[in-house]
Amino acid sequence: MNAKLFPPVIAGFEHVNRYWDRRMDMPAAKILPGECYVSAHGEIIGTVLGSCVAACVRDAKIGVGGMNHFMLPVQSSDSHKVNRPSVVNAELCYGNWAMEYLINTIIKLGGRRDRLEVKVFGGGRVLSSMTNIDVGRRNIEFVLDYLDRDCLKIVAKDLGGESPRKVLYFPDTGAVKLKRLRTMQNDTIQKREKAYLDKMSKKPKSGDVELF
Repeated sequence: MNAKLFPPVIAGFEHVNRYWDRRMDMPAAKILPGECYVSAHGEIIGTVLGSCVAACVRDAKIGVGGMNHFMLPVQSSDSHKVNRPSVVNAELCYGNWAMEYLINTIIKLGGRRDRLEVKVFGGGRVLSSMTNIDVGRRNIEFVLDYLDRDCLKIVAKDLGGESPRKVLYFPDTGAVKLKRLRTMQNDTIQKREKAYLDKMSKKPKSGDVELF
Protein backbone atom coordinates (compact mmCIF):
# COMPACT_ATOMS: atom_id res chain seq x y z
CA MET A 1 0.00 0.00 0.00
CA ASN A 2 1.29 3.46 -0.90
CA ALA A 3 2.23 5.23 2.36
CA LYS A 4 1.63 8.57 0.65
CA LEU A 5 -1.90 7.87 -0.45
CA PHE A 6 -4.02 10.99 -0.55
CA PRO A 7 -7.58 10.70 0.76
CA PRO A 8 -10.35 11.49 -1.72
CA VAL A 9 -11.07 15.17 -2.14
CA ILE A 10 -14.60 16.43 -1.51
CA ALA A 11 -16.33 17.54 -4.69
CA GLY A 12 -15.84 21.24 -5.35
CA PHE A 13 -12.39 21.46 -3.77
CA GLU A 14 -10.39 19.75 -6.52
CA HIS A 15 -8.63 23.00 -7.48
CA VAL A 16 -7.04 23.51 -4.04
CA ASN A 17 -3.32 22.83 -3.93
CA ARG A 18 -2.63 19.56 -2.09
CA TYR A 19 0.78 18.16 -1.23
CA TRP A 20 2.52 15.72 1.09
CA ASP A 21 3.81 17.37 4.25
CA ARG A 22 7.14 15.64 4.87
CA ARG A 23 7.56 16.95 8.40
CA MET A 24 4.17 15.68 9.56
CA ASP A 25 4.20 12.78 7.07
CA MET A 26 0.61 13.31 6.04
CA PRO A 27 -1.41 14.92 3.25
CA ALA A 28 -2.01 18.67 3.36
CA ALA A 29 -3.98 21.33 1.52
CA LYS A 30 -2.78 24.92 1.18
CA ILE A 31 -5.40 27.65 0.81
CA LEU A 32 -4.92 31.21 -0.42
CA PRO A 33 -7.06 34.33 0.07
CA GLY A 34 -10.54 33.66 -1.28
CA GLU A 35 -10.23 29.90 -0.90
CA CYS A 36 -11.79 27.34 1.41
CA TYR A 37 -11.14 23.65 2.02
CA VAL A 38 -13.18 21.03 3.86
CA SER A 39 -12.02 17.53 4.75
CA ALA A 40 -13.60 14.41 6.17
CA HIS A 41 -10.23 12.68 6.58
CA GLY A 42 -6.97 13.05 8.44
CA GLU A 43 -5.11 15.80 6.60
CA ILE A 44 -3.69 19.24 7.28
CA ILE A 45 -5.20 22.49 6.05
CA GLY A 46 -2.68 25.30 6.04
CA THR A 47 -2.50 28.99 5.20
CA VAL A 48 -0.50 32.15 5.89
CA LEU A 49 -2.37 35.18 7.23
CA GLY A 50 -1.54 38.85 7.38
CA SER A 51 -4.54 41.14 7.72
CA CYS A 52 -6.78 38.32 6.51
CA VAL A 53 -8.74 36.11 8.87
CA ALA A 54 -9.18 32.34 8.73
CA ALA A 55 -11.94 30.49 10.52
CA CYS A 56 -11.41 26.82 11.36
CA VAL A 57 -14.75 25.11 11.86
CA ARG A 58 -15.58 21.46 12.55
CA ASP A 59 -18.22 19.13 13.87
CA ALA A 60 -16.28 17.50 16.68
CA LYS A 61 -18.48 14.41 16.78
CA ILE A 62 -17.99 13.33 13.16
CA GLY A 63 -14.56 14.88 12.59
CA VAL A 64 -15.52 16.87 9.50
CA GLY A 65 -14.15 20.38 9.28
CA GLY A 66 -12.49 23.01 7.20
CA MET A 67 -10.84 26.38 6.95
CA ASN A 68 -11.57 29.54 4.99
CA HIS A 69 -9.36 32.56 4.29
CA PHE A 70 -11.04 35.91 3.64
CA MET A 71 -9.64 39.36 2.93
CA LEU A 72 -12.51 41.77 3.61
CA PRO A 73 -15.51 41.58 5.97
CA VAL A 74 -18.68 41.92 3.91
CA GLN A 75 -19.94 42.15 0.38
CA SER A 76 -23.59 43.09 0.28
CA SER A 77 -24.23 44.89 -3.01
CA ASP A 78 -26.31 42.81 -5.41
CA SER A 79 -25.99 39.83 -3.03
CA HIS A 80 -29.71 39.15 -3.27
CA LYS A 81 -29.35 38.52 -7.02
CA VAL A 82 -26.86 35.65 -6.87
CA ASN A 83 -26.86 32.02 -5.85
CA ARG A 84 -24.67 30.77 -3.05
CA PRO A 85 -21.08 31.05 -4.23
CA SER A 86 -19.05 28.16 -5.54
CA VAL A 87 -15.66 27.55 -3.97
CA VAL A 88 -13.96 29.45 -6.82
CA ASN A 89 -16.35 32.39 -6.74
CA ALA A 90 -14.92 35.85 -6.22
CA GLU A 91 -17.25 36.38 -3.24
CA LEU A 92 -15.23 34.00 -1.06
CA CYS A 93 -12.73 36.82 -0.52
CA TYR A 94 -15.45 38.36 1.67
CA GLY A 95 -16.14 37.15 5.19
CA ASN A 96 -19.91 36.87 4.94
CA TRP A 97 -19.71 34.55 1.92
CA ALA A 98 -16.70 32.62 3.23
CA MET A 99 -18.31 31.86 6.60
CA GLU A 100 -21.62 30.83 5.06
CA TYR A 101 -19.97 28.57 2.52
CA LEU A 102 -17.74 26.81 5.04
CA ILE A 103 -20.48 26.20 7.59
CA ASN A 104 -23.05 25.07 5.03
CA THR A 105 -20.58 22.64 3.44
CA ILE A 106 -19.89 20.99 6.79
CA ILE A 107 -23.62 20.72 7.50
CA LYS A 108 -24.21 19.14 4.06
CA LEU A 109 -21.61 16.51 4.97
CA GLY A 110 -23.51 15.52 8.12
CA GLY A 111 -22.45 18.20 10.58
CA ARG A 112 -24.84 19.92 12.94
CA ARG A 113 -24.77 23.60 13.80
CA ASP A 114 -25.17 22.96 17.52
CA ARG A 115 -22.03 20.78 17.50
CA LEU A 116 -19.76 23.15 15.62
CA GLU A 117 -16.58 24.40 17.27
CA VAL A 118 -14.74 27.40 15.85
CA LYS A 119 -11.18 28.68 16.02
CA VAL A 120 -10.25 32.00 14.43
CA PHE A 121 -6.89 33.49 13.55
CA GLY A 122 -5.31 36.46 11.79
CA GLY A 123 -6.32 40.07 11.43
CA GLY A 124 -2.81 41.42 11.93
CA ARG A 125 -1.99 45.05 11.21
CA VAL A 126 0.43 44.30 8.40
CA LEU A 127 -0.78 46.74 5.74
CA SER A 128 -0.36 49.91 7.77
CA SER A 129 2.42 51.17 5.50
CA MET A 130 0.43 50.47 2.34
CA THR A 131 -3.09 51.61 3.22
CA ASN A 132 -4.68 53.91 5.77
CA ILE A 133 -7.43 51.36 6.44
CA ASP A 134 -6.93 48.84 9.24
CA VAL A 135 -8.18 45.86 7.25
CA GLY A 136 -7.19 43.41 9.97
CA ARG A 137 -9.28 45.16 12.61
CA ARG A 138 -12.31 45.25 10.33
CA ASN A 139 -11.96 41.51 9.67
CA ILE A 140 -11.69 40.77 13.40
CA GLU A 141 -14.77 42.82 14.24
CA PHE A 142 -16.72 41.10 11.48
CA VAL A 143 -15.87 37.51 12.40
CA LEU A 144 -16.49 37.99 16.13
CA ASP A 145 -19.84 39.66 15.45
CA TYR A 146 -20.82 36.98 12.92
CA LEU A 147 -20.08 34.14 15.33
CA ASP A 148 -21.83 35.90 18.20
CA ARG A 149 -24.97 36.53 16.15
CA ASP A 150 -25.04 32.90 14.99
CA CYS A 151 -24.38 31.62 18.53
CA LEU A 152 -21.34 29.68 17.39
CA LYS A 153 -18.83 28.86 20.10
CA ILE A 154 -15.25 30.07 19.76
CA VAL A 155 -12.95 27.58 21.46
CA ALA A 156 -9.67 29.27 20.48
CA LYS A 157 -8.53 32.50 18.86
CA ASP A 158 -5.36 34.40 18.08
CA LEU A 159 -6.24 37.74 16.52
CA GLY A 160 -4.70 41.14 15.93
CA GLY A 161 -1.16 42.23 16.66
CA GLU A 162 1.50 43.25 14.17
CA SER A 163 2.75 39.88 12.92
CA PRO A 164 1.63 37.59 10.11
CA ARG A 165 0.79 34.01 11.08
CA LYS A 166 1.20 30.57 9.61
CA VAL A 167 -1.67 28.30 10.63
CA LEU A 168 -1.92 24.53 10.28
CA TYR A 169 -5.31 23.02 11.11
CA PHE A 170 -6.14 19.34 11.63
CA PRO A 171 -9.92 19.14 11.09
CA ASP A 172 -10.30 15.53 12.24
CA THR A 173 -8.93 16.33 15.71
CA GLY A 174 -9.36 20.10 15.88
CA ALA A 175 -5.67 20.63 16.68
CA VAL A 176 -3.93 23.80 15.47
CA LYS A 177 -0.26 24.65 15.04
CA LEU A 178 0.42 28.39 14.83
CA LYS A 179 3.65 30.24 14.12
CA ARG A 180 4.13 34.01 14.15
CA LEU A 181 6.27 35.24 11.27
CA ARG A 182 8.74 38.09 11.26
CA THR A 183 7.56 41.03 9.15
CA MET A 184 10.80 42.99 9.06
CA GLN A 185 12.68 40.31 7.16
CA ASN A 186 10.00 39.39 4.65
CA ASP A 187 7.38 41.67 3.15
CA THR A 188 6.00 39.03 0.77
CA ILE A 189 2.73 38.72 2.70
CA GLN A 190 2.13 42.47 2.72
CA LYS A 191 2.79 42.76 -1.01
CA ARG A 192 0.59 39.78 -1.77
CA GLU A 193 -2.33 41.11 0.24
CA LYS A 194 -2.00 44.58 -1.26
CA ALA A 195 -2.03 43.04 -4.74
CA TYR A 196 -5.17 41.04 -3.89
CA LEU A 197 -6.90 44.14 -2.52
CA ASP A 198 -6.05 46.07 -5.69
CA LYS A 199 -7.35 43.20 -7.80
CA MET A 200 -10.56 42.94 -5.79
CA SER A 201 -11.31 46.59 -6.45
CA LYS A 202 -11.36 45.72 -10.15
CA LYS A 203 -13.31 42.47 -9.85
CA PRO A 204 -16.54 41.91 -11.80
CA LYS A 205 -19.84 42.53 -10.08
CA SER A 206 -21.23 40.00 -7.64
CA GLY A 207 -22.21 36.73 -9.28
CA ASP A 208 -19.40 36.71 -11.82
CA VAL A 209 -16.68 34.13 -11.40
CA GLU A 210 -13.00 34.73 -11.70
CA LEU A 211 -10.26 32.21 -11.06
CA PHE A 212 -7.10 33.63 -9.52
